[in-house]
Amino acid sequence: MTECSKTFGFGAIGKRDIRAAFDGGKITSDAGALLLRAADKRLGLIERLAACIPDWRDQDCLTHPLADLLRQRTFQIALGYEDCDDADTLRTDPAFKAALGRAPDSGTDLASQPSLSRLENRIDGAAIQALLKALVDHWIAHREKPADGWIILDVDATDIETHGQQEFAAFHAYYDEHCYLPLLIHDGETGDLIVPFLRPGRVAAKAGADGILLYLAQRVRERWPGVKVLVRGDSGFCSESFYAQMEAHGVYYLLGLAQNANLRKLAEPLMTAVRGLALLCDAKMTAFAEGEYQAESWTRPRRVIVKAERLEGKDNPRFLVTNLDPREGAPEALYRDCYCQRAEASENRIKDLMNGCQANRLSCHRFVANFFRLILHAAAYILLHHLRTLAQGTELATAQIATIRLKLLKLGARVVQTARHIWLHLASAFPLQAVWEHLHRKLVLA
Repeated sequence: MTECSKTFGFGAIGKRDIRAAFDGGKITSDAGALLLRAADKRLGLIERLAACIPDWRDQDCLTHPLADLLRQRTFQIALGYEDCDDADTLRTDPAFKAALGRAPDSGTDLASQPSLSRLENRIDGAAIQALLKALVDHWIAHREKPADGWIILDVDATDIETHGQQEFAAFHAYYDEHCYLPLLIHDGETGDLIVPFLRPGRVAAKAGADGILLYLAQRVRERWPGVKVLVRGDSGFCSESFYAQMEAHGVYYLLGLAQNANLRKLAEPLMTAVRGLALLCDAKMTAFAEGEYQAESWTRPRRVIVKAERLEGKDNPRFLVTNLDPREGAPEALYRDCYCQRAEASENRIKDLMNGCQANRLSCHRFVANFFRLILHAAAYILLHHLRTLAQGTELATAQIATIRLKLLKLGARVVQTARHIWLHLASAFPLQAVWEHLHRKLVLA
């Protein structure tokens, strides 16, 4: 008996009824998976990660190599399918199959949800450590030597809300929710995500950051002797122990410093002048200065940058603490050209990872499985960010990850397999054909 597809009516155009049915056959809405395939092939990211995971399966009975499982899961996340359940349908999608090197008609279907879920739950702590090191290796291998002799490491903490009985989830008063508190370290110049480090919900923002940052500084110096390392972060990373660790290993820092009565007293002479100018000119006024300051918990005074600002009739002082020599930058330059660049970029990068790559969907019970998921979402970010980097000179050069996906990857195509070719007949009305051609030239023809 012939199985009939359900049809959907949408009125009429003249005398012709408009009907829709899911019976188009080899058609995909995700032809952009081929760009992800090309980006991964160029970077070698998934193969590097796959080498870190011991394969527990009988090698004589494999249908889906470990690298294919990682590639399938990462591509799904990059294309907006963050749930493993989506694999049950997408495993037959012709574009996904082609992206994993399988012929759309004659090739074996991709893995189903149970296969991907088993992978997530087989990961242990040793594999997590190897995967994190592999991400650092990847960054070092593809990072060009900095022309100005500086590597900037932006460190941030953010929250991922948890639900149910997830291991090490805890209530965090600042975020007012049960959550995990991952640590994210980005390259301050390129925007590359270097390390995503999942942590329990009830930890300080700076917990574990010093050790990871010192490891990265060591790797940078091994790769480029003489290059200086600067850490940028907010006030959550301020503490005597953090300063001391960075200073002892020759790492520079530029950190936001939470204001208090003593700091406001330090800024008061400059604030007095700024208030007078703001009143005289009836406009926002800002001035910068620096001085030495020592909190009670500090072992010695440190250089503090002061921004004295009068904004809409209110004082708005801000403070930074740094071990940078004054010759490395005047107060205003350090604040405006360095620290403010971190603040803006940090917010957008976290948004790209958490919302654009759905990294906030850590729904496994086991903490290690959720850590692995975070790494997979980070891999999706790395591939998408690479596409954005290669799109310099186009309208997508500064686009958010979600925009990259929507405008570049969500592309309809009819897929035809012949004896000699696999054709993806892309939508003729696709508006970003020039960008596609640009990326193809960079990824495949370069």
